[in-house]
Amino acid sequence: MRIATATSTAAVIALALTGGTSTPTALAATPRTGAVDGLWRMDGYGTVLDLRHGTYQEYQTTAVSCLKGDTARRAGPGTYTAGGDVLTVRLGPDRDHATLGAASAVGHRKLVRVSALPPACTRPTPKDPLTSFDVFWQSYEENYPFFAAKGVDWHAVRDEYRPQVHKDTTRAELFDIFSRMVRPLYDAHVAVQDGDRVFAVGRPGTAVPSEQLDARVKKFIVARDLAGAPYRRDFANGRITYADLAGGGRIGYLRISGFGGYLPDEKASYAAQLAELDRALNTVLTPERSRHLHGLIIDLRINGGGSDALGIHIAERLTDTPYVAYAKRARNDPADPSRHTRPEPIPVLPAHAPRYTGPVAVLTGGSTVSAGETFTQALIDRPGRTIRIGRPTQGVFSDVMERELPNDMTASLPNEEYLTDSGRTFDGTGIPPEVRVPVFTEEEFAAGRDSGFDRAVKVLGTEH
Repeated sequence: MRIATATSTAAVIALALTGGTSTPTALAATPRTGAVDGLWRMDGYGTVLDLRHGTYQEYQTTAVSCLKGDTARRAGPGTYTAGGDVLTVRLGPDRDHATLGAASAVGHRKLVRVSALPPACTRPTPKDPLTSFDVFWQSYEENYPFFAAKGVDWHAVRDEYRPQVHKDTTRAELFDIFSRMVRPLYDAHVAVQDGDRVFAVGRPGTAVPSEQLDARVKKFIVARDLAGAPYRRDFANGRITYADLAGGGRIGYLRISGFGGYLPDEKASYAAQLAELDRALNTVLTPERSRHLHGLIIDLRINGGGSDALGIHIAERLTDTPYVAYAKRARNDPADPSRHTRPEPIPVLPAHAPRYTGPVAVLTGGSTVSAGETFTQALIDRPGRTIRIGRPTQGVFSDVMERELPNDMTASLPNEEYLTDSGRTFDGTGIPPEVRVPVFTEEEFAAGRDSGFDRAVKVLGTEH
């Protein structure tokens, strides 16, 4: 769960400058035992939480359904563990308001206490194809923010496909219908899953990262760009590569292919992955190297995303000055896609660890996805010289909302926006580069050329 209380930008900076955090004092207090027990409705996200009996139980709700979602077990007062992540519920100024945060995510989700579960949560949901269709359509209708931007009339989609569903519709046929319904969105955070079968497409003209693409690009970079590097080392299960480039080692190269998967154990906790990231950063960004470097290339051109919090953690190693990475908001009105939660600024606070604060060149492309994009966005307002080179990123930023369907299929979709200081979002179009060059085209491979890397070396080489 990359998971939304809002604090003003000025307050975030003021708290950072005084050594505080962006979390209001009333919310930062240690939760009292049993104080958060009860039923809670999330602002946005179509979710009700049952925090009774020592468990965390999510109910995914729409106007036509209520289905059980994620579960977690209590680890301490107000804390729950699930899939290696830690969820924390903190009371607000009174017992009827709280916030939910996840260690692996940025931002918080507002909770309001309720007296009972919605009636639909207390009775079984039929599993027939038509009910599954209605829950699928309604989940997007109430949560997806970008129909207008994508030019998709979701009501017309329902009118076209619902008559094709009947009691004898097979799972394969229904999966195909769902896939055809969402294909025109061309949204890499939209997916339909039935067991091992998954439908998902990215923005036309881009390639969604894969192990094969990552391996091909890495081999090319090592052979071409890093040949003769006096120092090169892989970290974090191969997801991070650092090299001092040839020619005096005055320019460093940091390739990040994901913000997760840093340990061979796929079930490794977020805390363990964070520790592995710190091990890499402590090895690379030594005080001596940071003083020596004239520039740092950060290569995100093949980056499959992961944890936004890990991206912020890296950004905190690249500044001596607190600043705001972006603001995060979620759609919160099922009937009105223009209504959202109040934007929450996400701060970048200088790390209490070795930092590099000199010029940075960020390499991006259409295969820079999700957390790779939020990290790119977090560097836009970074104090100091930062330049983006390559092609626009994929254009998907939100946490992925996974919705269970009555027939045990799963629908995935975004419901959030990540905003710049001026209120702009890069959803759909991606973050544009300041210098546009080809990125891993077949022509570049055939010619043994890496235009983005070469341009970054040239730009950083002229900084001093």
